[in-house]
Amino acid sequence: MPPSHPSQRWPDTLWIVRHGESAGNVARDAAQRAKAARIALDGRDVDVPLSELGKEQSCALGRWFADMPAEDRPEVVLCSPYRRAQQTAHHIHECGGLPVAPEDFIVDERLREKEFGIIDGLTTLGIREIMPDQAEFRRILGKFYHRPPGGESWCDVILRLRSALDTISLHHGGRRVLIVGHQVVVLCLRYLLENLTEEKILAIDREGDVANCSVTEYRYDPGPSQTGALRLHRYNFVAPLTREGTPVTAEPDKKAVGA
Repeated sequence: MPPSHPSQRWPDTLWIVRHGESAGNVARDAAQRAKAARIALDGRDVDVPLSELGKEQSCALGRWFADMPAEDRPEVVLCSPYRRAQQTAHHIHECGGLPVAPEDFIVDERLREKEFGIIDGLTTLGIREIMPDQAEFRRILGKFYHRPPGGESWCDVILRLRSALDTISLHHGGRRVLIVGHQVVVLCLRYLLENLTEEKILAIDREGDVANCSVTEYRYDPGPSQTGALRLHRYNFVAPLTREGTPVTAEPDKKAVGA
C-alpha cells in the first residue's frame, strides 16, 4: 500500500514490543534475591527461551492485536535474532495477532540485545565484587557511555539502531510495522525517534523497567515538515495483558548493571 503522504518515509504505525518474560529474567531475579554474584543460567544469551509466563504474555498480546480490524494490524514484522524475541513473535502470530506468516518475519541482528562482554552473567553485586574496575568505570562514565570490554554502550546500540531505522524508512514507509526486541532497544528507539537527550532518556529509564510484552506505539503525523514524523501514542502499555489477568513482569534481562 502506498504511503498516505506523497513524501512519507515513515510507517503509518510502528509498534515496538519487548519480548515476553524469559528464563533469563527469572534467573536474574532469583540471583538478586539470593544476593548471588552470578546468574545461574548456562549457554549463550541469544539462546535463552521464554518462560511459561512469557508464552502466556505473548499470547495475550496476540489476542489484543487479533481484536483489531484486519486493516489496522501489523503487516511487517521485524524481530531480534534472539530466541526469546522470535518466540514472542511466533506466539503473537499463533494467537491470531499477525496476518504475517512466520516465514515472512524479518530477523534483523541490529535489533539484538545489548552485549555486555566480560560482565555478562554477573549481578550488580557480582560486578562490584569480581570486577570493581568496571563498576567504577560505569560510575564515572554513566550507563549511556560505559562500554565493558567485549560489550556495548548504549551509544553503540543507538548507532546500529540508526541504521535499522534507515532501512525501515527506505522499505516500509506507509506500512504498519511491528518490532519485537529488548528493553534497551525500546529505550534507544525512543531516544532516536523523539530526538531525546542523554539526560531525558536516562530519566525515562529511571522511572521503571520496560514491561515484558508491553507496547510502545508511534503513529505517523504528516505535520508541517516535508516527510512528516512518528509521534509517540503510548509507552510501556500493558493493558493487553491486564485485561486477561496475565501477570505483568518487568525484570531486566539476565545481564546486570545497566541493562
